Amino acid sequence: MANRIKDMRVALVREIKSHNNPNNWDHITNQIGMFAFTGLKPEHVQRLREEFHIYMTADGRISIAGLNSKNVAYIGKAFHETTKNSKI
Repeated sequence: MANRIKDMRVALVREIKSHNNPNNWDHITNQIGMFAFTGLKPEHVQRLREEFHIYMTADGRISIAGLNSKNVAYIGKAFHETTKNSKI
């Protein structure tokens, strides 16, 4: 399970970066555990909820355990679309 969580962290960051997102996402891969603080602002979280139906706490904490090979590309693209014009 721990290796799967690490792999999902790496996959999420890889997906976000694959869209040439200008932000640094290393903090996601540097964390450990089933949850990650994304650094997203409340307005990013709200847009992710309303537009992409991705849910997390208002402070940007996301369940890494909820990521899988079938949804990580979608979530990575949504993170990119939400943050591409702002600094996190």
